[in-house]
Amino acid sequence: MIDIILLLVIALVTWCVAGEGPWGAAFSFIIVVFSGLLAMNFFEPLASFLQANVAGSYEWQNRWDIIALLGLFAGAVFLLKEATVRILPVDIPVHPLAFDVGRWGLGVATGYVTMAFLLAALHTAPLPREFAGFAPERANLLNVAAPDRQWLGFTQYVSERGFDGGIASPTFDGAVFPRIPEKPESLQVWSSFPIRYAMRREQYAMAGAAAASPAGSPGGGGGSAPPPTQPRPGAGPSSAF
Repeated sequence: MIDIILLLVIALVTWCVAGEGPWGAAFSFIIVVFSGLLAMNFFEPLASFLQANVAGSYEWQNRWDIIALLGLFAGAVFLLKEATVRILPVDIPVHPLAFDVGRWGLGVATGYVTMAFLLAALHTAPLPREFAGFAPERANLLNVAAPDRQWLGFTQYVSERGFDGGIASPTFDGAVFPRIPEKPESLQVWSSFPIRYAMRREQYAMAGAAAASPAGSPGGGGGSAPPPTQPRPGAGPSSAF
């Protein structure tokens, strides 16, 4: 199921972006990449702020991450798209072959990046650990590619190396531990985004099952969900800007 949805996302975005011509498609590709990086680096602080100041219940703790992530992405895409319309209000003529190759090639690239970002965003959704064919360990695109992990790796690489700050710079999903415990100089970044959020989704599903169980049955506790037993998965430094 998830494979079909991902292919539909690519097809829909490709069709929409290709209709803008090669220049519009080029701007759209850059906008989607930048907006995705911006959202990935700032959604965790925003989610923590919303949790602390708007709603901090157990249910909302599991909702703010994806709301903040998709909200930042959509807002950045909208604002940057409006800005580019004013920067380039008319199309610049190009050779017909370059026109078609450019708009369709950049359309497919934009569709793939959009799909990869949305697939990575699903990790933060308040859903079961595995759903509709989605699994954090699986190559979720036809068992051939893992666009979510590709996007997460790209985000981490940009945040770690983008400003030549090296391993000491603030890094997205960048917990740093020695590769060899006895050698502090063997520091290495250890990514944990997929597994942290998989654990939270599993805990969320278990809490929902416990809440739905009738009182007195195994796992039933009067119908109330237990509080989280660990900090939000997004806790820790993430911003690279």
